[in-house]
Order: sequence, then structure tokens, then C-alpha cells
Amino acid sequence: MPTHAVTNQVPPLPDYNALTANPALSEAVRRWADDAAHDEVEQLGAHSGSAQARVWAEQANTHHPVLRTHSPTGERLDEVDFHPAWHALMDVAVSGGLTAEPWTQPGGRGAHVRRAAGFTTWSEVEQGHLCPVSMTYAAAPALAANPALAARWVPQLASRSYDSGLRPLDAKSGAIAGMGMTEKQGGSDVRANTTRAVLTKDGPVAGGDTYRLTGHKWFCSAPMSDAFLVLAQTEAGIGCFLVPRVLDDGERNPFALQRLKDKLGNRSNASSEVELEGTWGVRVGDEGRGIRTILDMVAATRLDCILGSSATMRAALLRAVHHARHRRAFGDLLVDQPLMQNVLADLALESEAATTLALRLAHAVDEGDTAFSRLGVALGKYWVCKRTPVMVAEALECLGGNGYVEENGLARLYREAPLNSIWEGSGNVNALDVLRAASREPASVEAYLDEVRRARGHHPALDQAIAALPDVLARASDPDAQASARTLVERLALTLQAALLAQHAPAVVADAFIASRLGGDHGVTFGTLDAGLSSTAAVGLVERAFAT
Repeated sequence: MPTHAVTNQVPPLPDYNALTANPALSEAVRRWADDAAHDEVEQLGAHSGSAQARVWAEQANTHHPVLRTHSPTGERLDEVDFHPAWHALMDVAVSGGLTAEPWTQPGGRGAHVRRAAGFTTWSEVEQGHLCPVSMTYAAAPALAANPALAARWVPQLASRSYDSGLRPLDAKSGAIAGMGMTEKQGGSDVRANTTRAVLTKDGPVAGGDTYRLTGHKWFCSAPMSDAFLVLAQTEAGIGCFLVPRVLDDGERNPFALQRLKDKLGNRSNASSEVELEGTWGVRVGDEGRGIRTILDMVAATRLDCILGSSATMRAALLRAVHHARHRRAFGDLLVDQPLMQNVLADLALESEAATTLALRLAHAVDEGDTAFSRLGVALGKYWVCKRTPVMVAEALECLGGNGYVEENGLARLYREAPLNSIWEGSGNVNALDVLRAASREPASVEAYLDEVRRARGHHPALDQAIAALPDVLARASDPDAQASARTLVERLALTLQAALLAQHAPAVVADAFIASRLGGDHGVTFGTLDAGLSSTAAVGLVERAFAT
């Protein structure tokens, strides 16, 4: 009934370009790739910021995947039905070259940076469907351990054609890959896996020794993928195996979906428990070296965790800035009030630091700089993913009660925010990984130090932090280092982010980040930037956060 007029409500988020509205990302693409890459990502960015994409995201998360274990006549199906919006999102991601294409491009030309920027812009829309996209990207470096398998599978994994449905590889125009590592009894301790792989000669041969696998995988996301990299025990130790859903003769590989997980977030994506019983697979990599083989996949998916988390930050920040630009309280627009400016500026600093680090790591992949990426990815995976939930919570609070309802998308972002910190190794796992790299891989330490030392002379607080790094890194070898691993990782990550901003961001961004994160001019919550930060600087940071 027309009982009142609606006033002072914020209009829906307008269409925007997720690349050009993000100067930090746009500048990174031009810096580490080229204009052609920027043009391509800009097209995807326009799609990402569209109302249509937001509708697809809402539909895919409202209409959850449905498990079909059996046909009406009782045959085993083991299929998952998705809403058409899921397939629409997947089609854009695959046709945008976000899967394995960069691994087929010449090195050093920005292919991974282009893909990383595209993955970031499209992640602002919806992240559940990007789980299989990420695994498909990451499968290629692991498959390189078996050149015959790689020659057959990587071109399909790199295809820009999204071809859903379970059919033999040769009958498809493109393929999607997944992984199966964790089990009930082990979790991150994959050496405790009990799935067994027995050498056999009765399966179709595709570039290596064939095995039959029997066991149970506790988490297997995107079970409608065309193939999976799976860990299992052999007589020589843990092995890595390529397990297709459908064999070359059209027969279904035994792959029983026991149930779908009921998750906090990431609800558009089907995460399943899988029973393997005489399931055919072909070994990837050396016998007994499966963990070493699949770590190449893990490293790539960890990079995507950083990219996805930085995108979640961006999506939350945009909604907070948009709200503040249109909502009035106590006589003024929120965006014009000093305390809200402080909060938004602080959130903008966090977002830009995450984006710059993520794209710098993608550049390292293009350059083949494994020494830098070895330590840098572990640092970024820990720190950026840890910072995302608290940042999204603060952005949500900028909207007050409106942020706590589903219509604006922040509630979904909040549920999504912790995922990347858990997936591919929790915070503790990555912190211990940093300790291993810092204490055992001197080339990675030197590459890290070379990167941060390029920023010396920009700011006294940064110079002081850089000077302290050798002592910080030396503590990684202490007998009691594990207990303080998180403190060490935070120091290394913040110093790296500060150094990258000093090299590549405007002075107002770099100086505010360094003063607050390294110089002590900050409290324990967002919105506690030093009061000496001018209103003009704060406004500039907010304007840069959502360029219009």
C-alpha cells in the first residue's frame, strides 16, 4: 500500500567496468602485459560489472547444485545438475581464456598476467564457478610431468569452448579438470591417504602406466569435471594419477558421488564425497613422487586463491563506496564524513595492496621466476586470504543493517570470504610452507630480498623494515620457529606489499600504507589511519578505489 515515500535509499549498483574502475589492476596489466591484454580484459571487465552478470550470480547461488545418483530405472548416474546461470558463468570464464590457455603461450609476454587480471575481474561476479576454472588452469603444469598426457589433455583444457556434459575427451571441444587430494582421516596431511592404486594392464593406455584406484575422497569439488588429478598410495609411495570421468570407449569410469557438501559459502559449486572402486587412472610423474607432482598444481591454485581473495575485497569495497556516495546520515553524505572517509580509505589501501601483490606474482609466472614465486605465493596465500574476511566484514558494516541482507550481495561475499584461506592449505599450512622456503631455499630468499630492496629510500619506515629482514628470515631456522611462524609471515608479507606499492602505486597510496602498516600509525581495526592524513588524501584514496 502507498503508505510512505521511499527516500534516502541507495540505488542498485550501476553497470561499471571491473578493469577500468580499478586503477591498480588496470595499471598492473599495462605494466606487466601489454595494450592488447588490457583491451581483452577490458571487454571482460564490462561484462563483469553488468547487471546481467549479477543476476547470474544470484541465480547460481539461489538454485544450488542437485545430485542425481541414479536414473529413474535404477542405473547409477553420479551426475550433478546445475542451474543455467552456472553454465552461463562458466561459458564466459572459459571463453575469456581463464583456464589453461596461458601455459600454451610463449613465456614472458604477459599471458599469465592477462589471465590473472581476467580472473580477478570475473571473480568479482561470483566465485563458486571459478573453482573448476582454477583447477583447470592449474592442471597443466602438473600434467607437464607426463608429456604424452599433456599433449593430449592440455589443448582441451586450454580451449575457449565450454562444453559441458560427460563424454569421451575426443568427443568434446573443451575440457575441465578437478583434483582429489584430501581424505577423511588426513585432511591436509595427504601422506596419510589410504586410497590404493594397483598397477594394471587391463585399462586403455594413454601415455603411461595404468592403475586401478580404490578409496574415498572427502572433498572433491566440481565432480562434473572431465578429469581429476588424484593422489593414491602405491607400493613405491604416494602417486599422482589422471582419472577421467569417461573412458575413451564411452564407458563411465567408476566414480560414485556419495553426497554433496552443505557449505557455509561457495554454494553454487558442487563439492562432493567420492568413492573410487577399481577406478582407472594413468600415473602422472615419477612413481612414488605424486605429492611433488601435484604441488605444481597446488602452487597455481594458491595463486588463484590470492587473486580470488583480492577480487572479493574489491567487490566488497565497491559496494561500500557506492553506498557511502548515495546515503545521507546526520545531514551529509556518508562519503563526505571524515570518519567514514578514514574507513573507506583504509579499506582501499588493503585492496590495492592485495591486487598489486597478486598481479606481481602472476608476472613472476610469466617470467619463469620460480625463486620469487616460491616464497611470494606462500606469503600471499597466507596474508591476503587471512585479511579478506575482516575486510569484507568492515565493508559490510559501512552499509549498516542493509549490508546484512542478501539483496546487495555483501552477505554472499561474507560467506565466501574465509574459503580461500582454507582451500589449498590453511593458514598454518602456508605459514609452515614459508618457514620451509625461508630456511631451505636460499634462492627464494634472495629473490624476495631483491624485490623489496628495490623500494629502499622511499620511506623511513619501509627502509627500517627492509633492514630488519635478514634477522627476521634467519629466525625461520630456529628450533622454536613454528610457534611464531605467523608473526614472521606477517612481517614478510607486509614488507613485500609495502615495497610493491612504493615501486608502483601513487605516493599517496604507498605512503599511507607504509605509515599505517609498518610505521605504527594504525590501530587494530580498519578506519584508524593516522589523523594527520589529510581529508584531500583520504578523498583521493576513495576516488581511486572506485574510479567512475
